Amino acid sequence: MAEKARFSGESKNVEYKVSVPDKSEKYMKTIVAFANTQGGRLFIGIDDRTREVVGVDNMELFQIMDSIANAVSDLCEPQIIPDIEPQTVDGKNIIVVTVEAGKNRPYYLKSKGKEAGTYIRVAGTSRLAFPEKIKELEMEGARISWDELTCVGYQVTQEATDRLCADIEKFRRKAGMAEHVVKKEQLINWKILKQSDGQLLATNAYALLTSDYFPFSKTQCAVFKGTDRTVFLDKREFTGPVYSQIEEAVDFVLRNIRLGATIDGLVRRERYELPPEAIREMIINAHCHRNLLDESCIQVAIYDDRLEVTSPGGLYNGLTYEEVMSGHSKIRNKGIANIFSQMGLVEAWGSGIKRIFNGAKEYGLPEPRVQEFDNMFRVELFRGVVSVEQSGENIGKASENIGELSGNIGEPSENSGEPTEKHIKCELNDTQKKIIKLLAEDNRLSASKLAKKIGVASRNIEVNIKKLREQGVIVRCGSPKTGYWEIADRKYIE
Repeated sequence: MAEKARFSGESKNVEYKVSVPDKSEKYMKTIVAFANTQGGRLFIGIDDRTREVVGVDNMELFQIMDSIANAVSDLCEPQIIPDIEPQTVDGKNIIVVTVEAGKNRPYYLKSKGKEAGTYIRVAGTSRLAFPEKIKELEMEGARISWDELTCVGYQVTQEATDRLCADIEKFRRKAGMAEHVVKKEQLINWKILKQSDGQLLATNAYALLTSDYFPFSKTQCAVFKGTDRTVFLDKREFTGPVYSQIEEAVDFVLRNIRLGATIDGLVRRERYELPPEAIREMIINAHCHRNLLDESCIQVAIYDDRLEVTSPGGLYNGLTYEEVMSGHSKIRNKGIANIFSQMGLVEAWGSGIKRIFNGAKEYGLPEPRVQEFDNMFRVELFRGVVSVEQSGENIGKASENIGELSGNIGEPSENSGEPTEKHIKCELNDTQKKIIKLLAEDNRLSASKLAKKIGVASRNIEVNIKKLREQGVIVRCGSPKTGYWEIADRKYIE
């Protein structure tokens, strides 16, 4: 007896349908979402619940294929050209609709328009894109980088320009690169400054490289006790030019991991428990590839067992996880990326992840983990098992706190300069579990909508949300009106 074909569950790139729905819009959302995200395949003739091959009637096979092609042409804007082909599985015919990641984004349903008809793929579902995501899709389609746009109202000063030029030269010398005098003319050529009617205009990249003008442009660093965000020991928040944030964040990590020593002959050699180059790459990548339309901050978290760096925004412009792991790269922030390259912070495009993995291997550490979500990208570098006797004396001793760290990585420390602990109860009640489940499906649900779905009073929801935030289970990202919820620890998602 022949073995039956096995299909995995629905995912970001796969969806099943028993048959073609009567209303084409029901599956056109999936076609549009695939084109707006990383591409994917829609299987017709497979049960989405049991994944059993049901098949398509042979007499109607090509008629159905034609109807799908016509529906895509008639209902989607801009034009999407899928590959539609029949396949035989377990002796039954099915239809496979393959959609490539589109270049002319955003794609949407004509009947609903761009604002209400743009869908993206999140896990195994097609969801309506929110305004900020549509804006990013528009920029992707127009091949525009946000950091190269004019920063309206930001003044170009001689002092800030000279400091940036001097810092670029300093970083080049530090990286062992060829001497190169940098003036404002180079900044214009690199599209960091613009000339218009005899005036110099700042780009968003110029503002990011010379100040703390944008509130979201900061790096939040924290040390946690244990392996989750239950108890934190110390934290810092770094602002200012993004390259300064990188240096300060790297120093913060190095101050809070073990520094051991080995004896090589008569020479005593010190070595950190984690490869400094890998740490640096993680933080540089986070700044280079973050979504600047997202108001969240870059987070650097140190746990007993790992270093975790999280940046706002998923993978860019249809880039897949497999492509990232193979060294492929698509540049989200062209201006920042160019300056990083001029500074020697970036050696070769697409090599950062490989260097992190190679660094871990050279140190004999477990393989790093890369996680990609719809609105964030995370890299984890695991710490080796070292006894207290072998470790250095600088564990968890970061310098005094400066500024306040937002709820994304814990609450502000009450005693500046002293390690602080905050114990959190992690037992969730039924209402809180339901809130977490609903937010996992739609992270922009309001308290009133949550109350309606759960069937309790809005005040009840508000009280439980406050408790979840205090416990560090969920955090609010972005502004109160247009932001979204992030589930801080995936273990709370059932």
